[in-house]
Amino acid sequence: MMRHPTPAGATDCHMHIYGPEARYPVAPTNPSPVPFTSDLPAYRAVKARLGLGRTVVVQPTAYGLDNACTMDAVAELGLDAARAVVAVTVETSIAELQRLHAAGARGARAFMLKGGPVPWEGLPALAAHVAPLGWHVQLQFDGGEMEARAPLIASLPCDVVIDHIGRFHDPVPPSAPPVRALLRLLESGRVWVKASSPYGVSRSGPPAYADVAAIARAIIAAAPERVVWGSNWPHPNAPAPKPDEATLLDLLAEWAPGESQRRAILVDNAARLYDF
Repeated sequence: MMRHPTPAGATDCHMHIYGPEARYPVAPTNPSPVPFTSDLPAYRAVKARLGLGRTVVVQPTAYGLDNACTMDAVAELGLDAARAVVAVTVETSIAELQRLHAAGARGARAFMLKGGPVPWEGLPALAAHVAPLGWHVQLQFDGGEMEARAPLIASLPCDVVIDHIGRFHDPVPPSAPPVRALLRLLESGRVWVKASSPYGVSRSGPPAYADVAAIARAIIAAAPERVVWGSNWPHPNAPAPKPDEATLLDLLAEWAPGESQRRAILVDNAARLYDF
């Protein structure tokens, strides 16, 4: 049971949908097991339980550059309540980008870990390719590389959304140089962070994920207007038992003091970033 009420229009800005393998074949580049039962009906139950109004479906690595499952989910949820972050490359035609945009896509996912289709050296070209549509680039990588990657990220010609509270694989305090590098990127006004998946790299563990929570608080204190929240459902790489989404949403109230700040993260910031 959730301890804090969810404001109207709250948005889950990071989750994935999977479907029957016969309909949505898995890409040969897929690096991990696929939770095929994590389909749209299963997510609708999570959405209702959390009182969420809007959803951003993020293309999972399982499907490579085939965005069919993601976009079909957006179509079923409806454009008044759903958007997508898709996987594309510079080879993706302008016509296809425009088709995806009309169907609800607002960002290009750049997964810089195993299974991602775009290398770091290809990121500037990808950003330039999608920038005319007003899209952002969504980045997931080991935040320990933040200092080295920051100049490139700052140079991109579109907004950048950094996944999972920076995903610092080695536990670091907010005063550590990689976190400070992220905070400096936030000062640009063009970099956003997803307050999601605190369990992914935490060494201190549940229920508070204190090590990652300290970073989340520092990020929100620095730029609350450029933070969004995501459930990361169905937690594809987390071991069983999977995290409880209601507990994860409640954590946001501990990171963001005050109902107005929490509402901004859940509702207003998401509406601006994803064009709701």
